[in-house]
Amino acid sequence: MDGRDLVRSLKAVGSVGAAQGLRTVRAAWRRRRADAVGLPPRGAERARVPGVLESAEPGPGGGTLRFGGSRLRIAVTVGGAVFWGWDGAGPEPSYALAGRCPDPDPRAVLEPDKDGGWRVVAERMTVVVSRLGAIEVRTPGGVTLRRDLPPRWWEPAGGGPARWTQRSEVPADARFFGLGGRASGPRLRDGAYRLWNSDPGRAFAPGDDPLYITMPVQWVVSDAGTHLAFHDSTWDGTVLLREGVEGAGSGHDRAGTSELRMEGGPLRCWVMVGTPARVLLAWASLTGAPALPPAWALGHHHGGWGFGSEEEVRRVVAGYRERGLPLDAVHLDIDHHEERRVFTVDPDRFPKLPQLAEELRQDGIRLVSVVDAAVKAEPGDAVYDGGTAGDAFVRDASGRLVRGPARSGESVFPDFTHARVRRWWGGLYEERLDRGFSGFWHGMNEPTSFAAFGETTLPRSARHALDGRGGDHREAHNVYALCMARAGYEGLAGLAPDRRPFVVSRSGWAGMQRYGGAWSGEVATGWGGLRASLALVLGLGLCGVPYSGPDVGDRDGTPDPELFLRWFQLGAYLPLFRTHAGPGAGPREPWEFGPEVLQHARGALLERRRLLPYFVTLAQLARRTGAPFVRPVWWGAPEERALRDCEDAFLLGDCLLVAPVLDPGVRRRTVQLPRGRWYDTATGRAYEGPGRVAADAPLSRIPVFARAGAVLPVRGDDGGPELEVWAPARGRAGGGLVVPDAGEGWEEPAVERYVARRSGRRVVVERDGGGGPAEPPCPVRIRGLAEG
Repeated sequence: MDGRDLVRSLKAVGSVGAAQGLRTVRAAWRRRRADAVGLPPRGAERARVPGVLESAEPGPGGGTLRFGGSRLRIAVTVGGAVFWGWDGAGPEPSYALAGRCPDPDPRAVLEPDKDGGWRVVAERMTVVVSRLGAIEVRTPGGVTLRRDLPPRWWEPAGGGPARWTQRSEVPADARFFGLGGRASGPRLRDGAYRLWNSDPGRAFAPGDDPLYITMPVQWVVSDAGTHLAFHDSTWDGTVLLREGVEGAGSGHDRAGTSELRMEGGPLRCWVMVGTPARVLLAWASLTGAPALPPAWALGHHHGGWGFGSEEEVRRVVAGYRERGLPLDAVHLDIDHHEERRVFTVDPDRFPKLPQLAEELRQDGIRLVSVVDAAVKAEPGDAVYDGGTAGDAFVRDASGRLVRGPARSGESVFPDFTHARVRRWWGGLYEERLDRGFSGFWHGMNEPTSFAAFGETTLPRSARHALDGRGGDHREAHNVYALCMARAGYEGLAGLAPDRRPFVVSRSGWAGMQRYGGAWSGEVATGWGGLRASLALVLGLGLCGVPYSGPDVGDRDGTPDPELFLRWFQLGAYLPLFRTHAGPGAGPREPWEFGPEVLQHARGALLERRRLLPYFVTLAQLARRTGAPFVRPVWWGAPEERALRDCEDAFLLGDCLLVAPVLDPGVRRRTVQLPRGRWYDTATGRAYEGPGRVAADAPLSRIPVFARAGAVLPVRGDDGGPELEVWAPARGRAGGGLVVPDAGEGWEEPAVERYVARRSGRRVVVERDGGGGPAEPPCPVRIRGLAEG
């Protein structure tokens, strides 16, 4: 722990009960003492730079360059990504990679460059290393996308991990994106962004940083091209960003800069270059395909801290049914546990939970359970006793169990970085499955001691297995939740092999998409929180996590009717669509906000239900390609500068553009359209992009546009499949992909490809199969033809 954690703890005393606050302060002092004993003092440090290049040894896909003060290993992989690591660092071991590192590309060769440097030429980029250790990534045409200056290290004189800094320059017109879930995004402006997964200690809004999911995954979008840079170190760090200025100072450009300061870990980097779709395909190939959620998880979820009995659950479900509102899942928070202990159920309030779960399943509704990382330190508790017997919990540097205050009281914490502990924890989900739960959301897994206090529970000196390498919490903290998600996902896959696991996590790290999705945590109940919700989903999608979403209206207060409705309308177009209320907050059932909100919320729910086949297709395509459901509007045209600065709209797949209302009182708003023809789906009116248009945004809906030529799978009025086709512009063709999936098994459905083209005053839609064009197997509805 450091001084920042202690300050947060002291501030927390005034915001909660005195007894809990004092427990938190005592826990903070314990961590401080543990770190004072368990972490060696840094003392004097020795600065180091690479020095001058002395020799080069070509190897598969690249080679090794030896400098006076370091070694640089560089390789291009068969997927088109380039890796480099200083001090001889290799790509493994890594928590980000899905298995082994990809093979080197035998076509890429390390060869001499001018001025004593060397270069590696790959299909999509050229990497040039100068004689002093600067690394440039260039397009095949020779335009510089990124220039990493020679790094610097600060090594403790008495030994130990070295701090390091990597400063990079990017084109003056470039924009920064990514770094995980950032409330101030999706475009990251000048400032400092910390890489340390944190519970902010309160509901958050734009400007709060860091949050639950941080990743050293940076997108840079410029006229010259788009690239992703991933620095594979799990340690605490900070990214300092400064956008460039064109024509600054006598007509010269000032480059944009990114400076990464890390407290330890290897200095190694992956870079991927290309179109956004190609970059994320390479990222998914490297870090793993996103987990495919079961089809029911793409519907509407509802939960709350307050569903404290079977009667309350039935009352809410009946309310949805009576009002004709679709509902697909009910989430139970910690108040369904016995004394808030993980993997338990209160027998008085939920005496027949399996029966309730089966009744709901018959109505098409699944039960989802919260699972916290903390285990109550109480002999007699089955989980605590089992973990103690198996030596599953984190210990400090002196070998004692680390304890900290959590929602269940004084608790201990499993070491999820140990394979044996993950197997044990994964087996505990059998109790949840036996109770009738179909899905799980992981909370408090940064880990944090209590939602209100914004600090890490474990001292930085706490020991972790780190899958056989051994280390402390400074290295394990950011991947703690990632490893917990892995334990849950793999455990569920083994316990119920015929069903795809449903796991969403509040915290995580690069590669977490392999094990499920993410939920936003405690966004502030306000218009700023609404805006932050969209930023988080966009940012996580660019970092390879396609399935995520906020708690609509969020949990710390009662939104006014207009705010709730606008949040609800946004949520209807996000991958995870969940309404949820926290302790002491107002209700989140749509009928609680008056008849007008109920009417318009019903419209949003019915539209989500109509678009479910499209969401299913997007989930299947994300699994195959890594492309997120929700994409920035520059996704298809990053060279268009106006699109890079658009933060109040997004693309839903290739076919739809959604323009939510993010401010109060708005009934008409401007929308930035990408190039091409777009139809307002409510009015059918056609607009030509690129450009800004004014669109009506009455309380009943938010503006949604369909791309000309788009083929969308939807649910027809009879509940069966239907194709909604938006007329292509004259002289142009369109199309779309459909991947049917109505279940939760592992079958791989075939991808159906459709082509839409003009034929006089008609639009012809054909299925493009192996045997030639064929009639679609379901009804087709043409829209926009009158405007075409």
